Amino acid sequence: MFTGIVQGVGSIDHVDNGADGADGARALWVTAELLDAAELGASVSVNGVCLTVTDGSRSCRRFDVSPETLARSTIGALKTGSKVNLERPLRAGDELGGHIVQGHVDGVGRVERLERGRDGVRLTVWTEPALLRYVVEKGSVTLDGVSLTVSDLGPTWFEVALIPHTLAVTTLGELEAGHSLNIEVDVLAKFVERLVAPWSDRTAGVAPESDAGYL
Repeated sequence: MFTGIVQGVGSIDHVDNGADGADGARALWVTAELLDAAELGASVSVNGVCLTVTDGSRSCRRFDVSPETLARSTIGALKTGSKVNLERPLRAGDELGGHIVQGHVDGVGRVERLERGRDGVRLTVWTEPALLRYVVEKGSVTLDGVSLTVSDLGPTWFEVALIPHTLAVTTLGELEAGHSLNIEVDVLAKFVERLVAPWSDRTAGVAPESDAGYL
């Protein structure tokens, strides 16, 4: 589990493609001082994707990436020299500076517009309605592993404000219109939807398949 507070920016040393080529599993080799103490089997958020250390030494670590992760995120577009946001897992008793982030990317969004000013950047992101339903004004959303607050939203987009500090210590400072971003919505919204679904069906006159487990 993570909080969306990026602890460092790493770079892709190289990429190993699997036997199946671009559509198969692959491995990322990531270099960063933050990874010096990452042991074999440790979890690390890489651009918002929870990956496991499978090899490497000192500050260069290998992360194996499954076809499912490649299909759901922007990880497959990373190449040698690409910069990535990194975060080690939350420890019991640590400060929860952002919000609860699992590192399970829900989908990919696209940068529609950046409005730059002295106080930072107003970033507008397009995403699918299936994801946007979980996004609420003043709620939390994770973009490339960064916990952000939603400042506005419309039928196909939402907006966040990026302060100068965030722009300086994450990869979001390098964004341009058209760039793709990993999106993880607030997991609490998905749990609530799942829990109330049987009662919504009843209101609509549709009986649930089973009442087991519902009080």
